[in-house]
Amino acid sequence: MMRETRFGAFVPVLLALAAIWAYFGLAVPLWEYWGDADAESIRFIFLSPRNIYNLFMQSAVIATLAVGITVVLLLGDIDLSAAATAGVCAALLGVLVLAGVPGPIACLIVMGVGIIMGTAQGILVAYVGIPSFVVTLAGLLGFQGLMQKILPTGNLNVGDPFVRGFARVLLPDALGWVLALACIAVFAWLSLRKQGQRKARGLELDSTAAVWGQIAFFGALMLATVATLNSYRSVPLLIVLLMAITALVGWITTSTPYGRSIFSVGGNPESARRVGMNVKRIRVSAFAIVGLMAAIGGIFGASRFGSVSYTAFAGGSLLLESIGAAVIGGTSLFGGRGSVWNAILGALVIGSLGNGLDLSGASAADKLMFSGAILLLAVAIDAVSRSGISER
Repeated sequence: MMRETRFGAFVPVLLALAAIWAYFGLAVPLWEYWGDADAESIRFIFLSPRNIYNLFMQSAVIATLAVGITVVLLLGDIDLSAAATAGVCAALLGVLVLAGVPGPIACLIVMGVGIIMGTAQGILVAYVGIPSFVVTLAGLLGFQGLMQKILPTGNLNVGDPFVRGFARVLLPDALGWVLALACIAVFAWLSLRKQGQRKARGLELDSTAAVWGQIAFFGALMLATVATLNSYRSVPLLIVLLMAITALVGWITTSTPYGRSIFSVGGNPESARRVGMNVKRIRVSAFAIVGLMAAIGGIFGASRFGSVSYTAFAGGSLLLESIGAAVIGGTSLFGGRGSVWNAILGALVIGSLGNGLDLSGASAADKLMFSGAILLLAVAIDAVSRSGISER
C-alpha cells in the first residue's frame, strides 16, 4: 500500500539508506571504541564531511547510468551494455581531446555517439523483435571489444581543462545555499500546484500535514546536504549537473505525454498499442536515452578519474552496480513502475555499502556478497508487492 502512494515509493530505499548510515556511521565506531581500551575518542569517519563528499562523488557515475537504465526498465526491458557504452564514449572522448578537439565539441560528439549506439540497439529490439537481454548482451561484448580497440594500452589520461572541470569546479558556499533554497521553493510550489490540480479535478487529495511534511523533510535534507559539503570543501559542479539532468529526465517521464506513454507501454504494451501509441518508437527512444545517459556517465567518469581505463568502465562492476541502484530504488523489473529519483537513492545505497565496507576493512568478496543480498532483497520486495497489488 505504501508503494502506491507518491511519497511512499521513496520510503523503503530511504529506510535502507538510513540503516546503512546508522550501522557504519554510529554502530561500528561505538563498537570499536568500546572494544578498544586504548581508544581516546570515538572516530565517526563514515559520517565525516570529507567521507560524505567522497561518497557523493563516487556514486555520481553509478547514479547517472542508473537514471538511464531506469527509463528502459520502466518499459519492462533491460540494457546490459550501458557501462560498456559509457566506456566507449569515455575512451572516444579521451582520443578526441588528445587529438586537439576542444572539450565542449568533444563532449557533444561523444553524446551523439552514445545516442546512436543506444538507438541502434533499440531498433533491433523494437523492429527486429530480438529480446533486449540478447541485444544488449551482444552490445556489452561488442562494446567491450571496441573499447579495447580504442585503448590498446588499456588506459588514457584526460587532461583537458573543460572535461576535468566537471569534477574539479566547486560552487561558492553562498551559491550552494541559494541553489538549496531555490530547490526547496520549487519543490514546495510543485507540491502545492499538484495538490491544487487534483482538487480542481475532483481527485483524492493528500492531507495538508502530509504535503507540508514532505516539503519540510525535503528542505531539511537539502540544507543538511549543503551544510555538510560546505563544511569540507563546497558543493561540486558534478553533483549539481547530475541533479539537473535527473530533474529533466524525471520531468519528462512523469509530466509529459511521452513519459506517460512509457509507463503505459511498460504496464501493458498491447493496451498502449490499441489506444494509438507507437510502441516501437517509444522503445527505440528509451534506448536512445540510455545511450545518452551512458555517454554523460562516461564524461563524468573521465572527469572524476582524470583518465579512462577499461577496468573502471567495461571491465569492472559498474554495470551491476548501476542496474542494482535502479532496482534497489524501487523500479520494477516487470515494467510500469519506478522513478529516476529513486535510482539516485539506490546509487547512494550501493555506494554507502561499498564505502562502509571499505572503511571497515572488508574484502572485495564481502562487498559482492552484501551487494548481492541487498539486490535480491529489493527484487523480492518488488515481486511480493506486485503480487499483492494484482490480488487486490
